[in-house]
Amino acid sequence: MKRKDSQVAFPVAFIVVMVAFLSTIFFANANLSFAESGKKKARPSAVEHAEAQIKQLQATLNITEAQEELWNNLTQVMRENAKDMDALGKDRAEGTKTLNAVEHMKFHSQITEAHLEQMKKLIPPFEAFYSSMSDEQRKTTDAVFRTGKYGKHKKK
Repeated sequence: MKRKDSQVAFPVAFIVVMVAFLSTIFFANANLSFAESGKKKARPSAVEHAEAQIKQLQATLNITEAQEELWNNLTQVMRENAKDMDALGKDRAEGTKTLNAVEHMKFHSQITEAHLEQMKKLIPPFEAFYSSMSDEQRKTTDAVFRTGKYGKHKKK
């Protein structure tokens, strides 16, 4: 009996996609201890990263006195989110070495859900702050979000 090409192609494509998916998860979080020769780069905490972002944004956006309260509301949520993420990171550092592959995937699902919840908390104060911005501040903010470059966008 002759098999159609489409009958063979689907399982092959499925396997390729699954291998790519699993390898992405594996390599994204692989602990390459053989490559770590004692010179492990210290990754900044989420709190440190948030503080750096806040400082860069504040310097770039020229926040007015009228916007201070909205800015403070936004930065408070950013700081709370960062503390929560650091707590998750601490849990991960303490417990993931013994996780099997399924537990590891579930843990990443928890992190993804935490990010989603944090974004849901962050959007309302950001939206209120963005609404208070001048056209120039909005252009700057849009450029920062598009490029990730603070104070390095092109002004037209």
